[in-house]
Amino acid sequence: MKEITVRRPVIWRSEDLTNVGLVRDLNEDSVLSESHKNLWAVADGMGGYEAGNVASQMVVASLTQIKAIQSLNEWVNKVEDNLIDVNQRILEYADIMLDGRTLGSTVVSLSIKGRVGVCLWAGDSRLYRLRNKKLMQLSRDHSQIQEQIQQGYMTAEQAENHPDSNVITRAVGAHRQLYVDINVFSAQLGDVFLLCSDGLYNMVNKEVLIEVLISLPIEEAIETLMQLALDAGGIDNISIILVKGEQGRFSRPPEQDVK
Repeated sequence: MKEITVRRPVIWRSEDLTNVGLVRDLNEDSVLSESHKNLWAVADGMGGYEAGNVASQMVVASLTQIKAIQSLNEWVNKVEDNLIDVNQRILEYADIMLDGRTLGSTVVSLSIKGRVGVCLWAGDSRLYRLRNKKLMQLSRDHSQIQEQIQQGYMTAEQAENHPDSNVITRAVGAHRQLYVDINVFSAQLGDVFLLCSDGLYNMVNKEVLIEVLISLPIEEAIETLMQLALDAGGIDNISIILVKGEQGRFSRPPEQDVK
């Protein structure tokens, strides 16, 4: 009898929450959570009134149109094309409906194919990965402060409470030309991915994020993180998606002749 090794698949289960917070009147964040496609995204709108809300919803609606991926390369191309297209449509909306007033939305997206993940983003919404009790930021903020850190003009510690920490340099709809960054990384059993807007990470420090993600299942962890952000003041809209790799069932191998 020929021996057959069957590798158990990883199933990516997710939870999502978004909240207006305790200060703002309108939730300008939007979230996309489609586990059946292994596709997730957080968009944080800007522009005030209903403008930011419109921009983030347009971003998420555009990504929702993407069908289940056949390959990561195909997915990267589709996400990038859709974001470039919605960038133009947001600009047109601003010209027609808002007399050219600037509006836009950050976006951070995650998709996983097999044991490889890919993140595309613009702005300062973030993607983290928890593995072996270590939390790694997989996106890099497009902000004035981050640029100063990279150039050595400021340390990460100095940047934490800087008054310009919320000034971003990229967003969908903010400029005629959109540049999207891409990061490709491994995704394995037990990994927990956290997508969030700045309403979470500005309110809850990294050590607390790690403690919650390690100690609780994702359905409880997401509620706890949201409450912690609200308890800390909830000064901004808060959006969170948690994605965890769990062991799936063995797929049945094809029948083999036994001699």
